[in-house]
Amino acid sequence: MKLTISLLAYLLIPFSLLSAKDYNVKDYGAVADGKTLTNEAFNKALEAASNNGGGRIIVPAGEYLCGSIRMKSNTELHFEDGAKIIAAPEKYQAYDQREQWDGPQYQDGGHTFFHNSLIWADGEKNISITGKGFIDGVGLTKKDKEKAGIVEGGGVDTGDKSIAFKLCQNVKIKDITIYRGGHFAIIVTGCKKTLIDGVTIDTNRDGVDIDCCKDLIIQNSIVNTSHDDAIVLKSSYALKKVVPCENVTVKNCTVTGYKCGTYLDGTKVPEPVNWVCGRIKLGTESNGGYRNIYIKDCKGEYSSGLAFESVDQGLMENIYVDGVTINHTHHYPIYITTGCRNRGPKERTDVSTGRNIFIKNVTCLHADSIAGIIITGMPGTPLENISLKNITVQYAGGGKAEYADKDYREQGTNYPEPKFAGFTPSYGVFARHVRGLKLTNLNFSVEKPEGRPMLKFIDVEDVEIKNVNGPNK
Repeated sequence: MKLTISLLAYLLIPFSLLSAKDYNVKDYGAVADGKTLTNEAFNKALEAASNNGGGRIIVPAGEYLCGSIRMKSNTELHFEDGAKIIAAPEKYQAYDQREQWDGPQYQDGGHTFFHNSLIWADGEKNISITGKGFIDGVGLTKKDKEKAGIVEGGGVDTGDKSIAFKLCQNVKIKDITIYRGGHFAIIVTGCKKTLIDGVTIDTNRDGVDIDCCKDLIIQNSIVNTSHDDAIVLKSSYALKKVVPCENVTVKNCTVTGYKCGTYLDGTKVPEPVNWVCGRIKLGTESNGGYRNIYIKDCKGEYSSGLAFESVDQGLMENIYVDGVTINHTHHYPIYITTGCRNRGPKERTDVSTGRNIFIKNVTCLHADSIAGIIITGMPGTPLENISLKNITVQYAGGGKAEYADKDYREQGTNYPEPKFAGFTPSYGVFARHVRGLKLTNLNFSVEKPEGRPMLKFIDVEDVEIKNVNGPNK
């Protein structure tokens, strides 16, 4: 992990260069009563700091009702203890109009538009959000209603996201808490050199989306979401070109799937299993692919397993996982797949591919019986060089023997989620269209008798198996 340490030091350098001068939002007219719309006072303070070479915008204790806050280069939005921003409801018409989009829109609106967010920046440098502040996105929508073209009615949009940064450089988000964060609590797209550290998110849709970014670390953070992904890397067509997501480290993070709000209040109420909850994921948007991704020392609770998906013609390579524990694992422990959904320009002729994926020291407890570890490429384009080492999975079991002969669907153009494919033919590992598969020290147990075999391989070449144990071996 030498790359991670040097990258972290590199990321931290720019933030010490910001001006030390402070700009208090109250000096610019901010009212901390939770009722008076006051985001323009924030914007005036940010403009003043930026125009004077940069500085720190102080948000004192109190509640601030806000629409769009526009971050500027060389500024830090710093929350003092007890400071809280409340996202204004739609009736206030307080959010900036989303930007115009010309041409086909291959990704959903949440990935396409940024200005209709609570806090946003587009093309800025050296920006930070810090302090023990609290963002309540009560006025934000969690629905994806945005489409390409002119905004209907030409008016101001409903707020969509808590924090949205696009094409920014030298970004830091540290120590804040976000509750019910809208469509995305945090989305960074096309950003370079980003640090997300010590953040707590308890939300009702996506937690942290990292799209088309380079040189990013997310660490020491907790993301609770029972209805979508917690920490997800993507490489969509939001920048109107193919851009990989690369050199990303996720470490010492916890992802959970409790009912929204119950992580923060400490009750931790599990939701009924949704189509997905919690989890660390690569995909689904994958036009540009992913490379040099490190996931280390992370935990999950009532979370879906690790998911690595490339289905939009991107290359997924050099993925390293070391030290992941998930308790109450929904749907699957580990899922690696490629497919040909190909949501992108029709002129592209390349094919989704995946190679050099190394996963070790993973423990998954109370795992669903529907799917084992899934490793599936495509006919004629296999996954290559996949290694699993020191993996322990405790399955619910109960799978029927007849599932062993099931014609398990090819990924093809289907949405890549194992729930929709049903039971896998084996309970431990199911692999298909793979060249170069190494399984070392895998231990499986089942809570109920299991009728399926432990392993099933179809069109798999160059397999090495050492010390793989479990029922129905």
